[in-house]
Amino acid sequence: MSNDENLTIKQQREKRRAEKVAALRAKQEREKRRNLIAIGSAVVGALAVIAIIVSIVVTSAQPRVEPEDIDIAGLETFDEIEGVHVEGAVDYDQTPPVGGPHNAAWLNCGIYEQEVPAENAVHSLEHGAVWVTYDPEEVTGGDLDALRDAMPNTYVILSPFEGLETPVVASAWGYQVQLDGVDDERLADFIVKYRASPDAPEPGALCTQAVDGPGKIA
Repeated sequence: MSNDENLTIKQQREKRRAEKVAALRAKQEREKRRNLIAIGSAVVGALAVIAIIVSIVVTSAQPRVEPEDIDIAGLETFDEIEGVHVEGAVDYDQTPPVGGPHNAAWLNCGIYEQEVPAENAVHSLEHGAVWVTYDPEEVTGGDLDALRDAMPNTYVILSPFEGLETPVVASAWGYQVQLDGVDDERLADFIVKYRASPDAPEPGALCTQAVDGPGKIA
């Protein structure tokens, strides 16, 4: 005979009532724990969002570095460059050239997968463009893709150039820096400092609506 059979009907009802109350309390405790977990997750998420917002605000509040205040290690400077229009090929003193006699038509800025005429590219430098050249034997595959992706949309020419002393060279009118590779931090500094610079011989002149070199892809 079971224990319930020894109980009176009243005792059996009270026992069932107690079991229901215990089950209800257990359910309420489980729901309470779930609510606490949900609240905790929401708080953590909110704190993460606040941290991101604070980071953005602090970063944007940092004083902007002016181009003229950027120092670039290894920067070469070339003075007294004459910018006259000529026809035909030019034997430049620097490789790649940083200015000098050039073609009357400038090279449209953009990304090239073939070497471009130096005489047209130099004219673009006169307008404030930066010419980023790379050794096609040294910079390939993912490195080349990363270099292309890093280029601004305007006032930059990117092209291969055989015979460089370093994997990458950045040039502007009268300035040049030889770089150790596509991840050299000086490349970004050089572009910020000299791209569309007001100190270019013809600042604000176009870097479009002229001639495309061979292999222009962007």
